[in-house]
Amino acid sequence: LIINSDPCISYLMRENPLYLQILIMAHCVGHSDFFKNNRMFKHTRADTIVPRMRNAKKRIQKYVEDPWIGVQKVEEVIDACQAISFQVPRHPSDYTSLRETYDKIHSESKDRVQIIPPYPEYDIMGFILDYGHNKEEWIKDIISIVRDEAYYFMPQIRTKIMNEGWACFWHYKILHEMNLDQSYHLPFLKSHNQVVRPHVGRINPYHVGFHLFNKIEERYGLKECFIAREVHNDDSFLRQYLTREDCEELNLFSFSPRSDNMIIDNVSDEDGWKPVKEKLIKQIGANGIPVIYVDSVENSNTLVLHHDHDGRDLQIQYAEHVLEHCKHLWGSEVQLLTMVDDAPYEI
Repeated sequence: LIINSDPCISYLMRENPLYLQILIMAHCVGHSDFFKNNRMFKHTRADTIVPRMRNAKKRIQKYVEDPWIGVQKVEEVIDACQAISFQVPRHPSDYTSLRETYDKIHSESKDRVQIIPPYPEYDIMGFILDYGHNKEEWIKDIISIVRDEAYYFMPQIRTKIMNEGWACFWHYKILHEMNLDQSYHLPFLKSHNQVVRPHVGRINPYHVGFHLFNKIEERYGLKECFIAREVHNDDSFLRQYLTREDCEELNLFSFSPRSDNMIIDNVSDEDGWKPVKEKLIKQIGANGIPVIYVDSVENSNTLVLHHDHDGRDLQIQYAEHVLEHCKHLWGSEVQLLTMVDDAPYEI
C-alpha cells in the first residue's frame, strides 16, 4: 500500500520475502514520482491528507456516538454521498466553495443577473453543500468529507494505467541496474511477469501501462516518457501513444453481449484497431462513470440534473436509487434528464 501524501507513505507486509520487499520498494519509487509530478495530482493537497482523514474519522465517530444522531443516520448520509461521490470535476481544479466562485462571477457580470448555477455544474456534492435545503451542520460536514475524499481519489481513478505502468517501468529498470544476486533476481522476474501478464477477457492496467512506457522509450526516447508522465491522464495517454502495432501486440479486441453469448465486434487489424482503441478509451479510468451535472434549480426547489449522454444509456433502476440518495442530501425534489433508446427520458 502506498499513500499519495507528502512525503509518500508506503506499507510493506512483514511476511514478504526479501526479493519481494526490494521489488515493492522500487515499485513505490515509481508511484511516488508519479504522484509528485503528474499534473492531475496538483490539487490533491497531499501534504495534509493524513491529518485531514484522521480528523474526518474523529468527526464521524462523534456523530455516531451522538444519541440525537446515531450510526443509522450517519450511514444513510454516507451511503447517499457515496452514490454520487465521483460526480466531481474530472480535470484538476481548486477545491473551493462554489458559492464564492458564483459570487465572483456575478460581481464581474455586466447584467448582474443571479443565475444558479451560472453554467453546468459538475460538482454535485459541492452544489448541494452550498445550496441544498438540508440545514443540519453534521450532514453538511459529512458531505464535505466525502467530497474532499472524491477530489483526492479522482486523479488516481483517471491515471490507473499510467500510474501502475510507470511504477512497473521503474521497478524493472531499478532492479536490473542493481545487479542483484540470482537468488533474488530470478524470483523478482517471476513476480514481475505475474504482475504485468495480460488478463483473459479484461484489461490489466499494469500490463498495458508497462507495455506503452517501454514502447514510448523505444520510439521516442526516455525524455518522452517523462513528458508523458507529467502531462497525460489515461484517456489522453492512450489517444496519444497507443498504435495499431500496440493493439496487435496486446491482442486487443472488442466484444458485446448478444442474448446469452458474447460476440466479437472488432479485432486489431487494419480496419478494426481504431474502433477497438476508442471502445477501450470509453471504458478506462473515470470514463466508465456516467457524467451528471447540475443544470438548474426550479422555483419549487427541485434540483434538475442532466446526464451528459455519450451513446451509452443509464441503467434506469440504478439511476432511480441514486436520485433517492440525491433527494436525501438535497432536502427537496430531484429530477434527472437523460436519453433512453435515443429518446428524452425524465426520472
